[in-house]
Amino acid sequence: MKINFVLPTVNMSGGIRVVAIYARMLAQRGHDVVLVSPPQAVKRASLKARLRQLVAWRRPTAAGPTKSHLDDSGLDHRILEQWRPVQDGDLPDADVVIATWWETAEWVAALAPAKGKKVYFVQGHEVFPWLPQERCRATYRLPLRKIAVARWLARVMHEEYEDAAVHVVPNSVDHDQFFAPLRSKQSRPTIGFLCSNVPIKGMDVALHAIELIRKRLPDLRVLSFGNHRSAQALPHFIEFAFDPPQDRLRDLYAACDVWLTASRSEGFNLTAMEAMACRTPVVSTRTGWPEESLINGINGACVAIDDAEGLAAESTSLLELPDASWRRVSQAAFDTVSACSWEKSADLFESALADIAHVHSIADEPAAA
Repeated sequence: MKINFVLPTVNMSGGIRVVAIYARMLAQRGHDVVLVSPPQAVKRASLKARLRQLVAWRRPTAAGPTKSHLDDSGLDHRILEQWRPVQDGDLPDADVVIATWWETAEWVAALAPAKGKKVYFVQGHEVFPWLPQERCRATYRLPLRKIAVARWLARVMHEEYEDAAVHVVPNSVDHDQFFAPLRSKQSRPTIGFLCSNVPIKGMDVALHAIELIRKRLPDLRVLSFGNHRSAQALPHFIEFAFDPPQDRLRDLYAACDVWLTASRSEGFNLTAMEAMACRTPVVSTRTGWPEESLINGINGACVAIDDAEGLAAESTSLLELPDASWRRVSQAAFDTVSACSWEKSADLFESALADIAHVHSIADEPAAA
């Protein structure tokens, strides 16, 4: 197949990482893959709007480029000469063209049919207070076939947008990158979390939960990492790794007895799956993949969104387990993700694209006389 991906400004976000993985694997399987995105620049807007963009969309300023998961990928990544919508002339003709973000869905919907059957790769329900919400909602009603990364997103597409024909292709984990040997609890109770100043990631809730845990476990060790320095200063006791190399992440996960995620909204939550591949139980709010996969007391725990007290209680419970009991939960966390692989996910993604291209090409043919 000839496959076009239309992306927003690229960066080190999880969504761009997933697109990069699929684009690379599809290219390795012999497909002709082209990716197009605007350059790393902020659109002309009011100061307030630009600040919202920097926080929510992570569009870098003109001060300099940022890294992205497409750097040195070897893929055919075409960057526009300036920030503007992707148009017909920017793309080759193809079998499918894939939108990867609400704004790109508007662009893809306007493309000529020759650019490919139109697909919307849904990695989250992107209706947030800092975005034009009605425009975002309208993109899910566009005549684009959808591929969603989680069952909950497929339910939302069905229940809120009356689209039941959604392919579900879950994200996965690279077991060559994320792994850890059998281990006991750390000699000092240790918890970790992803540092992000994007409001939906709930770092304020995570920090509140950690303060509550420290009242019970004053010697708690806290680890964190992130791709940008948070606008909210971290407490002095948190050991923060800024933009660590990808091959160091497994060591950070495996140094924890619990991985904490307090998001208010997640399309999937790759860090939770990666932590579990490193034998670290996860305590999470009920959003994204953790809501579908965590069983309280078995492989981690789930609590309500914004429930700092619940996160603290479930984390403390795991941190205080006898070593043998913690090892059972650690093993269950590992077992939960052990059968997942990007190869299997790529099989599903490739099959969904082929199905979409085939179904539409048949439907577009005139009926036999």
